[in-house]
Amino acid sequence: MNALAPTARRPVYEEELEPWGALRIVDLNPDADAETVHAWVSEERARFWGMLGKPVEEVRDIYRFVDSLDTHHAFLVLLDGVPVALFQTYEPLEDPVSEVYPARAEDIGMHLLLAPPSRPRPRFTPRLVGALINFMFSDPAIDRIVVEPDARNAKALQRLETTCFDFGPVVQLAEKEAQLAFLTRERYAAASFA
Repeated sequence: MNALAPTARRPVYEEELEPWGALRIVDLNPDADAETVHAWVSEERARFWGMLGKPVEEVRDIYRFVDSLDTHHAFLVLLDGVPVALFQTYEPLEDPVSEVYPARAEDIGMHLLLAPPSRPRPRFTPRLVGALINFMFSDPAIDRIVVEPDARNAKALQRLETTCFDFGPVVQLAEKEAQLAFLTRERYAAASFA
C-alpha cells in the first residue's frame, strides 16, 4: 500500500451522501493513518474497540497485521476529503467468529468506528451505514452481513436495530461477550431505514 494522503488514494467505493457531500472509502494505510486511528481508538467512547491505552506504535502494528491478510480489510471513510470513520470488513469463514455460528462463504463481517463528530449532522449515522452496506452488497457474491459488537455496547445495538439487522444469539468470543446480528441482501432491499 502506498503512503499517499487519504484524499489522494483511489477509492474502493464512492457515493454522494446528500446533503453532506461525497463519501469515499479508501484503503487504510497503517503507517500514514496510525495517528488518526490512534486518536479515535484512544477515546473512552471507543472502549469497545479494545485499544484504550495502546500506544500509537501498537495501533499501527495491529493495522499492519490486518493489512497483511487477504481475508480482513481496513478502510478510512472520507466525507468531502475528511476522515469520518474507520471501517473494517472480514470473511467470517476465516475468523474466530465462525466458531460460534454457521458461517457461509456468502457472508461478510464488518466493524465500524465513527470519528468524533466535528459538528452535528442529524441522521448522518444511518445514512453512512446505508452507504457502507451498499458498498458491501456491491459485491454480488455477498448475501449476508454479520456483526458481533460487544453485548454491552448499547449504542451499537440500537444502531443495528434501526438498520434492520436481525439479532442472533449472544456468544462468547475470546475477547468479549458478543451480540451476533445479521442483515441479508433481501432484507436490506426491502428495508427503508435511511
